[in-house]
Amino acid sequence: MSRPAPSLFAEEDLPDNLAPWEIAEQADRWYAEVVFSLPLTTIFHYQVPNDLRERLQPGCRVEVPFGRGNQSKTGYCVGVTREAPTGRTIKSLTAILDREPLLDAHLLELTRWIGDRYLCGWGQVLDSVIPAGVKAGSGTRDIQFYTAAPDAAERLASSKLPPKQRAVIQVLLDHAAPMPIGDLTAAADCGPGPIQTLRQKGWIVADRRRTMVAEFDAGPIEPHTPIHLNLEQQRVVDTVLAALRAQQHQTFLLHGVTGSGKTEVYIRTIEEVVSYGRQAIVLVPEISLTPQTIRRFRSRFASVAVLHSHLTDAERHAQWRLIAEGQVQVVVGARSAVFAPTPHLGLIVIDEEHETSFKQDNTPRYHAREVARHRAALMRVPLLLGTATPTLESWLRVQRREDQLLSLPRRVAKLPLPPVVVVDTRNDPLIQNKQRAIGRALFTSMQQALKSDGQIILFLNVRGFSPLMLCRGCGNSLRCPDCDLTLTWHKQHCKALCHGCGHEIPPPAACPKCHRPGMQMLGMGTQRLEQEVHSSFPGVSCLRMDSDTMKARGSHHDALEQFRHGDVRILLGTQMIAKGLDFPNVTLVGVVDADTSLRQPDLRARERTFQLIAQVAGRTGRSARGGRVLVQTACPDDSAIQFAAKHDFLGFAKQELEERRDCQAPPFRQSVRVIIRGLTEDLVQAESERLVKLIRTVAPANVRVLGPAPCPIAKLQKYFRFHLQMTSDDREALRQTWLATAPLFTPAKDVEYAVDVDPLNLR
Repeated sequence: MSRPAPSLFAEEDLPDNLAPWEIAEQADRWYAEVVFSLPLTTIFHYQVPNDLRERLQPGCRVEVPFGRGNQSKTGYCVGVTREAPTGRTIKSLTAILDREPLLDAHLLELTRWIGDRYLCGWGQVLDSVIPAGVKAGSGTRDIQFYTAAPDAAERLASSKLPPKQRAVIQVLLDHAAPMPIGDLTAAADCGPGPIQTLRQKGWIVADRRRTMVAEFDAGPIEPHTPIHLNLEQQRVVDTVLAALRAQQHQTFLLHGVTGSGKTEVYIRTIEEVVSYGRQAIVLVPEISLTPQTIRRFRSRFASVAVLHSHLTDAERHAQWRLIAEGQVQVVVGARSAVFAPTPHLGLIVIDEEHETSFKQDNTPRYHAREVARHRAALMRVPLLLGTATPTLESWLRVQRREDQLLSLPRRVAKLPLPPVVVVDTRNDPLIQNKQRAIGRALFTSMQQALKSDGQIILFLNVRGFSPLMLCRGCGNSLRCPDCDLTLTWHKQHCKALCHGCGHEIPPPAACPKCHRPGMQMLGMGTQRLEQEVHSSFPGVSCLRMDSDTMKARGSHHDALEQFRHGDVRILLGTQMIAKGLDFPNVTLVGVVDADTSLRQPDLRARERTFQLIAQVAGRTGRSARGGRVLVQTACPDDSAIQFAAKHDFLGFAKQELEERRDCQAPPFRQSVRVIIRGLTEDLVQAESERLVKLIRTVAPANVRVLGPAPCPIAKLQKYFRFHLQMTSDDREALRQTWLATAPLFTPAKDVEYAVDVDPLNLR
């Protein structure tokens, strides 16, 4: 019996008994690395058909068969490899959904880092980063483009064509880029007939392309009044530009008091960035700040893009395309603008870096400041954080010399900071006896401000009319059936509304529990404050800004324009009016209730109280007219209020950091919060306890586990909620602990969980 000839290939090189020619064919295959918008860390591999190879690029969306049923699913191609995956059958990619990548290599690397840092799937990050309007192609339509055939010039020299057809060929030969049919007919002065004839003869080639037809209205460009920097501003600009010119990444914390000219520092720095042909991203925390910021930047730069939630999908897509094509010098927007696809990024600026709105509340739960820090490091560009009240996290980094501190300790034009008067409301008869919001001292100050033709800002961080509806008989409060929250009385629309889930009911004529008629409205919201202002100051124009009144498109811009032009004398509202606004004629600011944030069961309650008072106080005294601030509080001796009244951030930060260090709380320790929710309370509690036991079996000694316990809002949108926290001074230990625990924990049916790294909102 003859023996087979020896093989030229080693046994391990012949998987599944493939023939040598099959091995060679397999070596020429391409594989797409694909991730999905799922809570998975797995990267899946799909074979790329030969006819799709030239079109496939990382950053494109692809359509693939997924799962045992091979259901068609959209994923994101994050890489292409020639290395064949082992251990399973490889399915083939079905289609490529994008002509050009939606993200470049840097943004792909950034999004992968976000998935690792914030313990979520890479595909979940990609799905969140790319706007819905971009994925849907909003504001675009298919348009036919034409180019001359490769041999058209040679054929034209020896062929006799009718004049119109010859004109079409000549136009296409003179234009290197493909031309849409509308431009081609106009340039050749003909109709579509000659074009179709040439196409049938093979003289020209047609190609249908998805083309943007929506345009973004940038609005009028306002004239710019030249501004001269003072010595402190110039010193800050020079320091940032030194890092920019050296092409070095450095994070700068610009601590400048309100009115010290931080925005002008941003603009001067960006002017040099733009002079190099590069782009800048400027993040602002509130959409209410965007119109004013946009106006200032558009008076100084030729092309400014805007990215915020009030844009339509078509407008957002148009802006995204302009940015990606490098046609935009400055991108201004809210949190998500940190992902703007700038091909020539030179600088990132975050204004009001202390704002909690820079932290996203749903997956991926990233913080824009930390994402900006990592993106700036990847691109080797400076990151500039500006604020009058830095977060303790940023301040500690400065103390540890991880970031560089830049200071603007004085206002421009040597204007003084406004005096702050703390008013003890416990002894104010107007507030205690008549359930009024405006106390005697604030009422008198408002009269004086209006008499001198000044404008007034009133800050109250509670919307609605009354946050509590109480029965006088049994003491029962009207609560949401689906949330652990009281219903807020909204008098304007005659409804009791839950601010957690949106549940609303007509106001009950009697107590639902004891049936006693009449419910007492307690507490003060912005609607009630507005009514009180109108009754106390009849004939004086007043405008309310909160999430109830600012829903319409362009409402923020219209409201602030009325106030800027003096059509409105009194502006009142929630935190959207507390920061960033610059109106020189404001001579009085009233903090109606400084205790609203102070009473929250939150580690950062005092820090946020200090920040809010300091920020809202900075809205006045911005001209030679001066200004003053009245802070109404029932806790006048609280250190946060006292330090804010003295404009003493350094004193507050020193004391608060000492207390945080003593109790080993952030920023001295990092934390990961896990929220477990479900429709059955006992089951949620049991699953929470099971998860804690699993974590403790894998957690190292330097990871502390707290909980589980009911969330401060124990029920929200029908779901019962428990939470737990892992804390450590080692961020990587927390990450590895969760990565080791997650595969061991499969929650019971109808129980869900979410992971929040470095949580800010513990409700």
